[in-house]
Order: sequence, then structure tokens, then C-alpha cells
Amino acid sequence: MTKIGLLSDTHGFIDERILDFFKETDEIWHAGDFGTLEIFDQLSALKTLKGVYGNIDGHDIRLRVPETLTFTCEQIKVTITHIGKQYGKYSKKLFPVLMEEKPQLVITGHSHILQVKYDKTYNFLFINPGAAGNSGIHKVKTACRFTIDGKQIKDLEILELARG
Repeated sequence: MTKIGLLSDTHGFIDERILDFFKETDEIWHAGDFGTLEIFDQLSALKTLKGVYGNIDGHDIRLRVPETLTFTCEQIKVTITHIGKQYGKYSKKLFPVLMEEKPQLVITGHSHILQVKYDKTYNFLFINPGAAGNSGIHKVKTACRFTIDGKQIKDLEILELARG
């Protein structure tokens, strides 16, 4: 059983309450737009960090994480990318990865809109954790945590915090 903390679009800021929310997790996954190397380092000091770079991330972060990451956690194949578009309308870069890798869990960022939906066409759970930072169009900061237990993704929790 692996407990995951998931966030995206920190844009150089992370609320201490999100770090508290992730204390009971085993790993933190970041779907891009860290914003600063300090955020990257802060998260990786807290837990094992898996992530991808986003469109605002500089080359310091791009040297540490890829644009798209596919890996297996327990018995679940996971693909994470920053700009994957939205549920059901996947980007031209992401779509071939989905067809080749056939993940059971797809995570994107960028939109600043929290979405959790099951894609019946391609048989995967789609999660966009929204935005955890203070910059962007979102009115509420969001982060997620969930458990992967063998072939199951379960116990999804959403944290919502006022911006500012």
C-alpha cells in the first residue's frame, strides 16, 4: 500500500497546510509548474518526489524531471504530464503515450481546474489536482491524496484552501 500526495501548479508557493496534508503520505507527485527550485527541494526533502516540469519551469527544474513520466506504483501504471489538456480531449503529445503505455492512472496539471473522472473509452482514472499555488485563475487552492493498494486506487481526499 502506497499513500500519495498529489499537487500541481505551485508557481513558487506552497501553503504549509498542504505540507501538513501530505505528512501521512509515502510519496509526493507534482504535475508541473513548480515555479522555483526551492519548491522542488522543499517537497523532495519532505518525501520521495516524482514530478514533471511545466511550461513556467526553468531549465534548473527541467534538468531534474522530464516533461512526461510513466512508471508503475504497486500494480498501477501511471502517466504524469503537465499539459495533457482535459479529460477526453488529450493533447497531441499525450495521446500517443496513452495508446502505447496504456496507463490505469493519468495525471495532468496546467488548467488549474480540479478534475477526477474515469475515462471509459481508454480505461483509466484521470486526475488533475487543480492548482496549489497562489498564481493563476483558480479561486481555491487544491491538492489531493489517495492510496494505491495493489491494483486499486482508493481513499481519494481533496484539500481546498482559500487563496492568498
